[in-house]
Amino acid sequence: MNISATLNFFRLIKSPSLCLPHATIPTFNHLPLPLSNAFGNLKPDIRAVVLDKDNCFAVPKENVVYKPYTDKVASLLTTYPPPHLLIVSNSAGTTTSDPHNTQASLLASATSIPVLQHSIKKPGCGTQILNHFLDAPGSRVTSADQIAVVGDRLFTDVMLANLMGSWSIWVTDGVVENRNPVSLY
Repeated sequence: MNISATLNFFRLIKSPSLCLPHATIPTFNHLPLPLSNAFGNLKPDIRAVVLDKDNCFAVPKENVVYKPYTDKVASLLTTYPPPHLLIVSNSAGTTTSDPHNTQASLLASATSIPVLQHSIKKPGCGTQILNHFLDAPGSRVTSADQIAVVGDRLFTDVMLANLMGSWSIWVTDGVVENRNPVSLY
């Protein structure tokens, strides 16, 4: 159970806009580069990118890039090389779901993208993400509004970005068709 998402759900009663994405794309392959192009005329200064894994660029529970998205991930790595790119997953890298960081290590090795080791699941790990980028040599991130979060869930990925003061890009059609209306959010 994701206690962070459950507790943060109650924030929506007061601020329903926490689940509204700044930009929406149908699939991961539609991600515009540079990411500042996703936000129309706003053109924020995006210096770092957080990627969700499951059903965003990978099949859920798999630690490799979904084959049709391989070129997009390569382009993303060219545009935002580490330390400007980070995977934040609620299945790989969390102390509850991946206590020995086995999944995180496999994922980082397969993608060449670092995976955040975090104790609080999304949407509650914003401080850990910001601290990662602030402490990463060469990241050039000085504030949360220079970070874009790309993910397929409104209640975790989009809400995380909004709680952080970052930019969100919602991927509406995941790798696998999801028929569970609750998990869409």
